[in-house]
Amino acid sequence: MSERGTTASSLPGASEPDAGPLALAPHPLRATILGELHARPFTAIATPSRILHFAFDTGGGRAQADRANLAALCESRGLAAPLASEKHHRIAFGSTILRWEQHSEFTTYTWEMPAADPRTPFHPDATSLASVMRLVPQPGPLLVAIDLNLLADDRESLVLERLFNRPSLAAAQNSDGLALYATDFQPDPAGFVRILVADRGLGAERAGALVQRLIEIETYRTLALLGLPEAQRIAPSIGRIERRLAEVTEATRGGGDLAANRTLLDELTALAAEVEAGAATTGFRFGATRAYDDIVQQRLQTIGENKAGGLPTWSSFLARRMKPAMQTCAATEARQANLSQKLARAANLLRTRVDVELENQNQQLLQSMNKRTRLQLRLQTTVEGLSVAAITYYVVGLFSYVVKALHDSGKMHVEPSIVTAAFVPVAAFAIWAMVRRIRHKHIAGEDAD
Repeated sequence: MSERGTTASSLPGASEPDAGPLALAPHPLRATILGELHARPFTAIATPSRILHFAFDTGGGRAQADRANLAALCESRGLAAPLASEKHHRIAFGSTILRWEQHSEFTTYTWEMPAADPRTPFHPDATSLASVMRLVPQPGPLLVAIDLNLLADDRESLVLERLFNRPSLAAAQNSDGLALYATDFQPDPAGFVRILVADRGLGAERAGALVQRLIEIETYRTLALLGLPEAQRIAPSIGRIERRLAEVTEATRGGGDLAANRTLLDELTALAAEVEAGAATTGFRFGATRAYDDIVQQRLQTIGENKAGGLPTWSSFLARRMKPAMQTCAATEARQANLSQKLARAANLLRTRVDVELENQNQQLLQSMNKRTRLQLRLQTTVEGLSVAAITYYVVGLFSYVVKALHDSGKMHVEPSIVTAAFVPVAAFAIWAMVRRIRHKHIAGEDAD
């Protein structure tokens, strides 16, 4: 009795352990999707270190020029340039490391260098160190400039109140207390936002992860707030349109003739177009603001903040100072959407009223046309009678000439006037019947058409 089924040894290729991978055609985006998970890895940073981070607006085609400038820098120094598909590149200039990252609307340059004086934070001044950015042309308008110091924890020299503005100072410890980080979110005289990280035993890998998350929090916090000026710019226009909508709606309640309603409808259409144009210009910015704010909250949750003394944490500080701006953007976007719906409803109501008035006018026009048609039929009947009489008169006259000719020639002995008088009713009836037949024939043809 033989066993049913197929064993592993009988499968094709099972006897070839060194066979290569199957040649399966991959999805064109598979490599991109898999590479996205590893596009921006954490880099280990030794303590003490100084990190200068810059973010530039590279929208509107500036990103390609920036990539070309970076490639030229790499080639001039014999270094590998970023590939066309790469969004992240790392370059070593001796003891200084450059991390370049390209995002959808901005590009970042992060310079990692050893701390000049591990006992004195933010020394020397960041301006003297920022000269490295002159290696490449400025990619675009500057959005973010961060001066981050990663130092060993020294409770005697690291007095936060001396380094930052006390009313704006926010500090916290990470989840296991192996790091203390602080900032006042304010630019120093050189334009840099200072961040201090005190290492209490993190290790290079965890220090690199924490530094990158803190930099991302400040970067995305700044980008998220770009929506606030847009909300403030569009708010007066929204308020004006809301007030005018209320006035138009009140005027609609009072009724009016067709011309007035058409004027109101045209104004509502113009207001709706203005609202849609404003929503189109601010839609991307408000959407990006929501996305950046979500990233900030995610990074704060990942760090797992704990309070440090009596100072507010980054989460509590940003919730108090940043949340109102985010709510303003959300409220403005909601006002735009609601206003667009209200304008659409008001325009539909007014358009319905205009359509009803047009139907009434059309009905009155049809009634007037019916009256004119009946008058035309009456006139046609009158003309028809006159035409029968005229044709009869003409035909009888011709007949009388024939009768007189026959009488004068002696072929007819009856008095011509008697014969002509007798012919009149016959001719009149025949002509009337012929005209009636022709008219009915035309009417039947029009009905068929």
